[in-house]
Amino acid sequence: MGTMSRRTTTRPEPCPCGHPQPYEKCCGRLHRGEAAATAPEELMRSRYSAFARRDEAYLLRTWHPRTRPPRVEFDPAMRWTGLTIEETTDGTAFHTTGTVTFRARYTDSGRPDSLHERSRFERADGAWVYVDGDFID
Repeated sequence: MGTMSRRTTTRPEPCPCGHPQPYEKCCGRLHRGEAAATAPEELMRSRYSAFARRDEAYLLRTWHPRTRPPRVEFDPAMRWTGLTIEETTDGTAFHTTGTVTFRARYTDSGRPDSLHERSRFERADGAWVYVDGDFID
């Protein structure tokens, strides 16, 4: 008697940014450098995913040189749990600046909380980069 092999299929990892595409086809391609964000909202989503995955290299690479910190510190007690984009302004192919207002949900040592921010983005050498943001609330 032969043994039956069971084919196990692994479900693609969901993207932390909340889009329905799997991580590999969504923010993963940006993190790997296979594509660049085409608008501030796409960059915001990919940066949120980079925080969720603790991808310091991507965060630094997509931070404007004039405001970029020397490194990104990740709090081991913090887990990012969801992103809501509330508003975007400018940031089309015809703009050099744009803003994204978002709420990023997280837990800190198991306690739920959120970060509400209006982020500013600029083009630097043709690529969208994060400049800074203002906290809301």
